[in-house]
Amino acid sequence: MNDVFKALADPTRREILGLLQEKDLTAGEISDNFNISKPSISHHLNILKNADLIIQERKGQHLYYSLNTTVFQDIIHWVLSFKKG
Repeated sequence: MNDVFKALADPTRREILGLLQEKDLTAGEISDNFNISKPSISHHLNILKNADLIIQERKGQHLYYSLNTTVFQDIIHWVLSFKKG
């Protein structure tokens, strides 16, 4: 869970997750939304993948990224476990 919180701590990664809420995207499509280098986007995507927040899937010649909703459900369940009463 520590990797998840580290990944979520960065505003660029949170913005990437927001983009992926709308639809699956390639790295190039994600990169088009930012004014940073493609290697930087790739670095952010790797951190999100290592935290299992996103999934990478090959479709033809392209790699698409999508949200791993299972991890988000686990986080919500964990947070709600602290609710008293």
